Amino acid sequence: MIAIETFPTADAMGESLAREILAGLRDAEAAGRTYVLGCPAGRTPLPVYAALARGARGLDLGRLHLILMDEFLVRDGEAWRRAPTSAHHSCAGFAMRHLVASLPGLPPENLHVPEPDAPAAYDALIGDLGGIDLFLLASGATDGHVAFNPPGTPLDSTTRIVALAQETRQDNLATFPDFRSLEQVPTHGVSIGLGTIARHSRAAAMMLHGAHKGPALRRLRSLDRFSPSWPASVVYACRNPRILADAAAAEAASAPGSKPVVKTPSDH
Repeated sequence: MIAIETFPTADAMGESLAREILAGLRDAEAAGRTYVLGCPAGRTPLPVYAALARGARGLDLGRLHLILMDEFLVRDGEAWRRAPTSAHHSCAGFAMRHLVASLPGLPPENLHVPEPDAPAAYDALIGDLGGIDLFLLASGATDGHVAFNPPGTPLDSTTRIVALAQETRQDNLATFPDFRSLEQVPTHGVSIGLGTIARHSRAAAMMLHGAHKGPALRRLRSLDRFSPSWPASVVYACRNPRILADAAAAEAASAPGSKPVVKTPSDH
């Protein structure tokens, strides 16, 4: 069982994680090596990214590499291609706005995004970089998805093209509010695998904040190992795992009747 680290606010959680990342960056610079950060898109990591931008001023960011978790896909004839960076829901576009643009000195080529035409190359790239120093993780509110990995995803999964679960698409209506209906949310994405996260990360931090993440936190607290029915439980399979919650999520998780929608592998 992982003890839950509770913070008064999401911003306090973000400040704490940003300090940890910045300390790791300084250690990497002193050792002459890269520092690799696993990065989700969406609302959950925003407090971390904002605090990181404030604290990184004056640091040499040339050794920082960002591993993006996933990207939406669109059809291009018989092939899949990444959603254009200019699209409001593009994960790469999100990272460009909230990370690259706010971290002066970070080479744009140090932002890495999985490609649908060669997903296995992403795992190889991570290995070539020496693994991931810290993977920031976020859990889907209704189905526990991590990146685009739906319930039923095995622990040995690697980077691949994924059909998005209905619950994942529903969650993304809130994550990207410019979607006007579920029909506008893409049906497929390219996603890092749960096995990729567990094998290549030296540390992992699952972040949950806001009352809407209370049921997800409650589900995680009910487990003590990885369960394919709740992909966010991959944190239990990672080295040096942590679960961080703000007061709102912790309070909602303890409320009577706070239960997530849990899909079993046979439901997909």
